[in-house]
Amino acid sequence: MTAAPPRPHVPGGRTDPAHYTPADLPAEFAALGTPVEGLGVGQPGKVGLLELTFTPLAGATRLTHHFQQFPLQVFRPFYLDSHRPETAFVYVLSHGGTLQGDRARLDLVCAPGASAHVTTQAAAKLYRMERNYATQLVNLEAGEGSFLEYLPDPVIPFRDSRFFTRTCLTLHPGATAIVAETLLPGRVAYGEHHDYALYAAQMEARTPQGELLFTDSLKFAPQAASPHSPGQLGPHAALTTLYVVTRQAPAGALADRLHARLMGLPGVVGGASELPGGYGAWARAFGPDSISVTGALHALWDEARLALTGAPAPQGRKT
Repeated sequence: MTAAPPRPHVPGGRTDPAHYTPADLPAEFAALGTPVEGLGVGQPGKVGLLELTFTPLAGATRLTHHFQQFPLQVFRPFYLDSHRPETAFVYVLSHGGTLQGDRARLDLVCAPGASAHVTTQAAAKLYRMERNYATQLVNLEAGEGSFLEYLPDPVIPFRDSRFFTRTCLTLHPGATAIVAETLLPGRVAYGEHHDYALYAAQMEARTPQGELLFTDSLKFAPQAASPHSPGQLGPHAALTTLYVVTRQAPAGALADRLHARLMGLPGVVGGASELPGGYGAWARAFGPDSISVTGALHALWDEARLALTGAPAPQGRKT
């Protein structure tokens, strides 16, 4: 392990609020920036930091840089994919769920030639927030010839929660990144159905030179407008999105494969299309519950793996 951070940091270092606060925060969230009673924003335990760098060494991908700050934590990598035994699997733990005033930042770097899969130990629980909000920044870097997968478990927004997340991918033209996000309607066993206050997710991808490849965003404010409009969820309760960002396969053919796989799944609807500039494809699926959309996500991931590597996605990544 090294102490050097994998990405440039602001002058004030990791403790500088500019390090873990999203720039250009949407106005809806900025307006909610009220003080938090007790442990306020930036206090110990309220800022989770995680920096991981994966590097190919001796025939496998190793974790060569690791910095973590509670409540974010990882254990040593596992190697559980028989078809890609060099791939390092890492599980991110966030103790106890997300509270008002929490800030999180993850910096994941896949060095040239490395292969890594990063997921979470369990679904992300967003608790009720009467003051302020919670944010998450995820910075992904995929070096030349690397294969990076970031497939976190679903987000479960509890009643009155407020959450903003931004994922920024920097991709070498010779690299591949598979990134996903899944949103559930809340604690359905308690009668919650999109009863959170505000949820927004942004995704963008750039070249190492900073050229924007694409951007995508989701925003739901159920207390102001129903999320079930035709342009959002429609009649569905949950959704999942998979981005397969790569130039290692023809974008049109990849989109066709994802779309065909999606059409063969029971209980979900959705579609797939090419990403701009021939940088792969993306798919979005809607379903009635967690089981349907997480099943769809695994099927889409499996299809992407088959198209790009000829090998299926492992079934037991959580065991």
